[in-house]
Amino acid sequence: MTGNDRPPDEALRAVVELALALADAATLRDTVRVAAAGARQALNGSFAAVSVREPERGRLRVLVNDGERAPGEEEFPPDESSPLPNPPGPAAAGPWTATADSPGPHGEALRRRGRGSCLVVPLLVDGRAWGELYVARPRGAAAFTPYDTAFAAAVGAVVAAGITQTERLAEARRLAYTDPLTGLANRRALDLRLAEAVERHRAEGTVVSLVVCDVNGLKEVNDAYGHAGGDRLLERFGALLSRHGAALPDTLAARLGGDEFCLLSVGPPADDVVRTATELCAQAAALEPGRGVACGTASTGDPIGPVPTGRRLLRLADAAQYAAKAAGAAGPVVAGRDREVTRLADHPPRGNARRAFRGRQPGGGG
Repeated sequence: MTGNDRPPDEALRAVVELALALADAATLRDTVRVAAAGARQALNGSFAAVSVREPERGRLRVLVNDGERAPGEEEFPPDESSPLPNPPGPAAAGPWTATADSPGPHGEALRRRGRGSCLVVPLLVDGRAWGELYVARPRGAAAFTPYDTAFAAAVGAVVAAGITQTERLAEARRLAYTDPLTGLANRRALDLRLAEAVERHRAEGTVVSLVVCDVNGLKEVNDAYGHAGGDRLLERFGALLSRHGAALPDTLAARLGGDEFCLLSVGPPADDVVRTATELCAQAAALEPGRGVACGTASTGDPIGPVPTGRRLLRLADAAQYAAKAAGAAGPVVAGRDREVTRLADHPPRGNARRAFRGRQPGGGG
């Protein structure tokens, strides 16, 4: 029998329920919350916590507390941490236990929180020491038994598998929405965020702005320095774009592909976005061995007409960028403040034009 005379089939059922709940968890926060609650039930504890190791800082950081919390223990503590523990005895690689009567910091911590015993399970994720699962019982309850300790290893393996799944899903999402060269958001991420932003604009009047930039002279850089040289220029401009985007609240920096980049800003006034674009152009002009950027902006905060979808706004910003490139402008061309831009967006040039504007083929509908 498990501690407190719990039927083994009940404990096994709790582990199955834990595994099913972990399979449905979508984020790390959900995963550790489910892990703590499920492990507490499976191991018949009154309290459980999941902590992550931060070896570079020499500590464990508590991610979630579940069950009967002592004073000061929050469910999701903002930054609760403790030194990395030295487990008692030779079983450092596996689960270990302590009681309130144990000497040293483990027993003292149990006494301070009014608990009788604890069981600590190292969590190994992809072969690395990821963190710990901690389960405790109150004073007066039976202490954890050798059976509980062995059973806890299986519980820890289930929890570790859930964390592994969450991390791999997060990595897959990151790769799906990230440009591999610059680390910025990619076109897929921009399209999703832009659609959401335009919905907010239509529902609440939120200002939505785009800054589209084209890195000048990339072909010449590739010809002179090879594609590695061109990639370095793109990386440097991507870092510059990211810094300027960070200066605007709720702004996404993205690489659209090739030599084209974009800022999507949701909330800041159009003038703030134009000011940021102007500073970006000035600093991009100093990047070697490039020749600066051609930059266009479009914002619902300027007189650009209706914006029923993100394609309309992107087409206007693209037209402004096209106009800036054609004119060799040192700063941004702003849709709505340059009437020619609207004409270009609605009637893009044919023939030898570098490209049709995004979301519309020449001669197509709006």
